[in-house]
Amino acid sequence: MKANWKLFSGLSVFYVVMAVVYYAVGGEAVGITGMILAACLAGMVGFYLWFTQKRIGFDIPSDNLDAEIADDAGELGFYSPHSWWPLPVALSATAMGLGLIIGWWLTLISLGALVISIIGMVTEYEKPITHTSH
Repeated sequence: MKANWKLFSGLSVFYVVMAVVYYAVGGEAVGITGMILAACLAGMVGFYLWFTQKRIGFDIPSDNLDAEIADDAGELGFYSPHSWWPLPVALSATAMGLGLIIGWWLTLISLGALVISIIGMVTEYEKPITHTSH
């Protein structure tokens, strides 16, 4: 992870330098804006990786040059095998994009649907609190 955050931070600096050079050569505003936005995106990813590496407090096996492949084995995370929630998220996000073309009323309705479907997808595997009476 050390190499990852250094790579993205360096990429962010590179984009800023290239935006300045592009501006000095007489570049257009859209290209300069795109390079600054790319620098911000690379900077956000670099900051996230740096923050995550500092939070876990130790180097991951991929940072160790003498590590074996088996050192990085283990659980990668939980992935839902059969969830229907991505479908309403995608449909409401599509409706929201179309709402920008058709009308603001559709954007607002689909924003509400998008929020509800994102909450449903995130909390899909939360266990409800059950109260038992004795």
